[in-house]
Amino acid sequence: MKIICIGRNYTDHIKELSNERPEEPVVFIKPDSSVLPKEQDFYIPEFSNEIHYEVEVLVKIKKVGKHIDKKFAHKYYDEIGLGIDFTARDLQSKLKEKGLPWEKAKGFDGAAVIGKWLHVSNFQDVNALSFSLFKNEKEVQKGNTSLMLWKIDELLSYVSKFFTLKKGDIIFTGTPAGVGKIQVNDYLSGVLEGQELFTVKIK
Repeated sequence: MKIICIGRNYTDHIKELSNERPEEPVVFIKPDSSVLPKEQDFYIPEFSNEIHYEVEVLVKIKKVGKHIDKKFAHKYYDEIGLGIDFTARDLQSKLKEKGLPWEKAKGFDGAAVIGKWLHVSNFQDVNALSFSLFKNEKEVQKGNTSLMLWKIDELLSYVSKFFTLKKGDIIFTGTPAGVGKIQVNDYLSGVLEGQELFTVKIK
């Protein structure tokens, strides 16, 4: 299983981190070992003092695809989910300053929260999904897939030019504005179209 992540896919998030707007999707990968096991708490790693939450809509690939045309991309998934791309922001900033890869800041153990999956038939339009992240019952991130720079089918088509997509692969489609630091004893929950798809306790 591959976890393919998209960075800088929401304008407001690009602005809040003072990044440049990309001309094409920013792509990076998390290893399968980064998946936080179901029902397990997230433990803040000792190598970072600034772990940020980033809530994202997820897409699960259902069959093998390569060089997928955008008009056929919808045939390669039928489940949508919600998750968190945990990021060691202090470590990422140091790596970016040196022009080095982000993997240590994005792919560490537990850095990928994957919630429940919902069939696409639950939604009228995957390009108009509202979602939120709550920290200690307060909404801290709110987004809608209509605001993506590149929509789901565009992302699938783009990514498949470089990586063969296989059944079970997961695409993290990017985070909206509102990312922030977690603390010990925080309680996070993610909601997609009114349905809670994950909860995480921070230790």
